[in-house]
Amino acid sequence: MTIRVAVTGAKGRMGSTVVEAVRAAEGMELVAALDAEDEISPESLNAAEVAVDFSIPSVTESNVHALLDAGVDVVVGTTGWTEESYERVRVHAEELGRAVLIAPNFAMGAVLAMKFAALAAPYFESAEVIEMHHPNKVDAPSGTAIATARGIGAARKGTGLDSMPDATQSDPEGTRGGLIDGVPVHAVRLRGLTASEEILLGNPGEQLVIRTDSFDRVSFMPGVILAIRSIRGRVGLTIGLDKILDI
Repeated sequence: MTIRVAVTGAKGRMGSTVVEAVRAAEGMELVAALDAEDEISPESLNAAEVAVDFSIPSVTESNVHALLDAGVDVVVGTTGWTEESYERVRVHAEELGRAVLIAPNFAMGAVLAMKFAALAAPYFESAEVIEMHHPNKVDAPSGTAIATARGIGAARKGTGLDSMPDATQSDPEGTRGGLIDGVPVHAVRLRGLTASEEILLGNPGEQLVIRTDSFDRVSFMPGVILAIRSIRGRVGLTIGLDKILDI
């Protein structure tokens, strides 16, 4: 059965790549490609069953609510979400019997790196995250880095580990990065990058480095296509592609 797919944010860097991936995917039909100037409605969605949102953080939540009201399930790759916005979408989707999947990253390497970091975290005294992106990215830190840090923090919780060692007493410029669930996170914006992340874990006498690199936006497309195929039949909010992969 062919899945009818709409894309919002279709003229953006990621959105346009999603448009081409859907057109090339077996068993899918692109029925709508909407951008900022287009209204989201049942008519503009052209009987789509699943919509993919790669817009911008300032409008992604309103897009998702509009898409749910228009009667479609939604796959979201836009970052900038908070616990409060997650909860609003969760409630809305459950009320309508619809499904929303929000993933901080659709690249298989990034999804596995986040999982590996959470598995390793209870065994290391220190952990820090460095995320590196192109300078056109509008939010920092990245959604992937936030999810990585939260995964590390959750894995450390209740294990008896003390706070991470850090004797810093003065850092007026904030160069130690931001703390997310006790994990320092650093954001780099550099011309020439697409999307990279390093997770550093340390013990006395040893270091584990987990690194993932996306050199082109096509690296995210297998995960997006998998999410489109997998979202039908779900209800409510799913956060993270790992839930689809069952890892």
